[in-house]
Amino acid sequence: MSEKMDSKLEQVAGGVKEAFGKVTGDKKTETEGQVEKLSGKVKESIEDVKDTVKGALSGLTKD
Repeated sequence: MSEKMDSKLEQVAGGVKEAFGKVTGDKKTETEGQVEKLSGKVKESIEDVKDTVKGALSGLTKD
C-alpha cells in the first residue's frame, strides 16, 4: 500500500509544482510538475495492475 501512497503524493507534488510554474510563468517548473504528476499516475496504474494480478492468482490457487 505504501507504493500506492507514494504515487499519490508524487501526483500531488507534481500538481503543486505545475501550479507554481503557471503562477510564476516558469515553463520549466510547470513542465517538471506535469511530468511528476504523470509519473505518479503511471506508477499508480502499475500498482493497480499488480493488485489485480495478485487477486487473480490468489483466486486461482484457492480450492
